[in-house]
Amino acid sequence: MYWVWMIIVSLIAGIIFGPLARLVLPGKQNISLGWTILGGGIGAFIGGLIAYFLGVKDTSGPDWIQYLIQVICAAIVIAIISSRNSKARTA
Repeated sequence: MYWVWMIIVSLIAGIIFGPLARLVLPGKQNISLGWTILGGGIGAFIGGLIAYFLGVKDTSGPDWIQYLIQVICAAIVIAIISSRNSKARTA
């Protein structure tokens, strides 16, 4: 049940982390809002896993390190989606 909850929370986090990731990426990303949210959700899930395995997920206060890892992962996923989308448009 933990993994199902983590997937649901990651997709909800994608609503926040996706646009944040696009803000930290240089240039313009030609992807839709749906891809931004999905990429943010995937990045949040991967970042949550990384934070879990590093042991920084459960702290007594806000999990700032986990959030930072999730935004970085979301930016990487969105950059990959954006680069694939630009290659598809030029082909």
